[in-house]
Formats: sequence, structure tokens, C-alpha cells
Amino acid sequence: MFDLVADVEKYPQFVPLCSAMKVRSRTEKDETTVIVAEMTVAYKMIRQTFTSRVTLDRPKLQILVEYLDGPFSRMQNRWTFVPKSETPDERLCDVEFFIEYEFKSRTFAMLMGAMFDTAFRKFAQAFEARADKIYRRSVP
Repeated sequence: MFDLVADVEKYPQFVPLCSAMKVRSRTEKDETTVIVAEMTVAYKMIRQTFTSRVTLDRPKLQILVEYLDGPFSRMQNRWTFVPKSETPDERLCDVEFFIEYEFKSRTFAMLMGAMFDTAFRKFAQAFEARADKIYRRSVP
């Protein structure tokens, strides 16, 4: 699951509202990778692009996303992967996702806020469906 979430270039294929993703830089040190990426979200006639720093911390099984530029006054999200099984055939984990954001513009917040809230709730479902497809897990 860590690898699936870390593969940011594939987000436009399955993440709700994500119409484009451009990696501006990628730096690797030890087992940590830092990516600076621009994500474009689109809904009907509205398109917004924002830039984030994504820290892929494999030893801690954590992905931290820090906002750099765009329509938010602040935005941060964090993915944490908690292993549930050590068995190689059954690599199960709990995935914890946290996001906090605030738009710069009150007007934009009123216009798009509820839609973003709904989309962020659907993120988990999109990643679960992607994992099922990639790892060929059958849903009971």
C-alpha cells in the first residue's frame, strides 16, 4: 500500500478530481524520498493547481504531504501504514489518512469547500479500489 500511495504520477488515473500531476523534483537520501509535485484538480469549469512537498518515509511507513503554493492558506495530509501481518503471503495493514486544509479565498471556500470535503472522503475508496485492482484482491 505504501508503494501504491507513493506512486503519485498515477493519481490522475484513479484519484477523484485529480486531472493532472507533474513531478517537479525528486530527491532520494537513504530510504527517504522527497518529491515536489504540482497537482491539478478539476471540477466542471473550475481548475486549480497546487504544489506540495511529499516526503516518502519508508522506514517509518509514513507519507507526509506539505503544502507549498496554490489556492490554500494551509494544507497538510499524512498517510500512515500500520502492518497487521508479518506473513509474506498476507501483507495486511491498516491505512490511516489525515488531511487538514483551509482555502485562501472565502468565496472559493464557499463554492468548492463542500465538494472538496466529499472528494477527500472518496479518496480512501479510490485507493482501496486501486489496491484491489493492482494486487488482485477479491472483495468478500
